[in-house]
Amino acid sequence: MNIALVTGSAGLIGSESVSFFADKFDMVVGVDNNMRQYFFGTDGNTEWNRNRIQEKYSNYVHRTADIRSVEELEVIFKEFGADIKLIVHTAAQPSHDWAAREPFTDFSVNATGTLNLLEMTRLHCPEAVFIFTSTNKVYGDNPNFLPLVETETRWEIAEDHAYYENGIDENLSIDHTKHSLFGASKVAADVLVQEYGRYFGLKTGIFRGGCLTGPNHSGAQLHGFLSYLMKCAITGNSYTIFGYKGKQVRDNIHAHDLVNMFWHFYQNPRAGEVYNAGGGRFANVSMLEAIKVCEEITGNTMNYTYSDTNRIGDHIWYVSDLSKFKAHYPGWNWTYDITSTLSEIHDGIAERLRHA
Repeated sequence: MNIALVTGSAGLIGSESVSFFADKFDMVVGVDNNMRQYFFGTDGNTEWNRNRIQEKYSNYVHRTADIRSVEELEVIFKEFGADIKLIVHTAAQPSHDWAAREPFTDFSVNATGTLNLLEMTRLHCPEAVFIFTSTNKVYGDNPNFLPLVETETRWEIAEDHAYYENGIDENLSIDHTKHSLFGASKVAADVLVQEYGRYFGLKTGIFRGGCLTGPNHSGAQLHGFLSYLMKCAITGNSYTIFGYKGKQVRDNIHAHDLVNMFWHFYQNPRAGEVYNAGGGRFANVSMLEAIKVCEEITGNTMNYTYSDTNRIGDHIWYVSDLSKFKAHYPGWNWTYDITSTLSEIHDGIAERLRHA
């Protein structure tokens, strides 16, 4: 039997992984304990999404477990053993603002939880491909020291700095920079996954995501940029822009396109390899530009306020350069741009609100 195991299976990338791999594996085992609700309250509750995938996919098996507990994980890995061919590790505490509230919780989920999963893989299914969703926050605020210019609606890389014309690649240093505690815990996890590939020879792949998004995101103020923005556009709730004149730029990758990257990697894994994963030049947007798109899709004027205080360690401009991944896996490409992604998010949120 071929089994894919997905942690954080009721979250955005986890549930997309379940959907993507359900017809490619005999069974998909999901591990999720809805800790996102603990992090972000009602907005972060993922029970609706867990129920959705349980009802939709007959070969989906759910296990409620805490990745911080070796004992709980060991039960699962002993149950399914060497039949596990793929592990997609998406479970995380994802907010750098929230991490400062409970540093022990943040580090135990992001770093210790990842170590636990790596050890379970090494002991029970060492031939499995292990995919880790890292983050561009491992680069800390180093991107903020790139030469940027201000335009009417966004910050942009200076024209005479051609190296970054396609975005930020994997050579940017993750050292000597302010990460936030979240970024630091993800650095620890990122390096651990690399090391289990390089030292133990596990088939590990690290994907440093930009903004990950899609219609099944339980967006909250502290995490889930486009999802929460669209929710405010629909409901009329106030949205707060934090600093940089609202011209900060993010690249956004639809969950489907990211999981398709995982699929390409799974078919031809490179042990301990690191890839930047975002919308790149194909799908990026500033806060002001995203607000305009949300208004066009909803027909509503957004209710938003501005705070001069930016979030600590937040990026002014971040666009991922995916040249390395595309060179290794030339069959992959993006399918969702900003408008099509936001349209899907709108439809998903509107549907859930109708049934709330």
